[in-house]
Amino acid sequence: MEMPDERGHFGPYGGIFVAETLMEALQELREAYEKYLVDPEFLAELDADLQHYVGRPSPIYHAGRLSRENGGAQIYLKREDLNHTGAHKVNNTIGQALLAKRMGKTRIIAETGAGQHGVATATVAARLGLECVVYMGEVDVARQEANVYRMRLLGAEVRSVSSGSKTLKDALNEAMRDWVATVDDTFYIIGTVAGPHP
Repeated sequence: MEMPDERGHFGPYGGIFVAETLMEALQELREAYEKYLVDPEFLAELDADLQHYVGRPSPIYHAGRLSRENGGAQIYLKREDLNHTGAHKVNNTIGQALLAKRMGKTRIIAETGAGQHGVATATVAARLGLECVVYMGEVDVARQEANVYRMRLLGAEVRSVSSGSKTLKDALNEAMRDWVATVDDTFYIIGTVAGPHP
């Protein structure tokens, strides 16, 4: 796997553009990631959780009728919907939560739009005994009541964000503000394709 340089760049891309208070936390995260990436005990725990808790490897299903209806190309579906929590999101959150625990963090924060990342984060936080706060735009809270219920049922505090467009972008902004203020004990399990290296 290609790793970025010390500034977080992959060639001309990447980098770290955050509040100064997060620089030390990001360096701590990078060091922990590099340490546990090659730690046999950590990797064994992650593999065991992926297999026995998440349900991986997820099955592959041959869609015979769909294959026939599309000219005979053989189409297979990877059934990530059968993972614990009902989506692929838990594949990410379980590893990050295990890393957070190894780093001594006691609190997890996340942002979510449709709620699947929030549910996956709340699930692994509950499993590992970590406090969990999920930020969600007010519009998304109203649209995704079932997922909000699931997060709360799992012990997460769901914070409705009423600023801006009241959607994912604003939830991400609030989560970043929280992390800046609570960096010592908090691990941010980011769920969208945004944010600084690492």
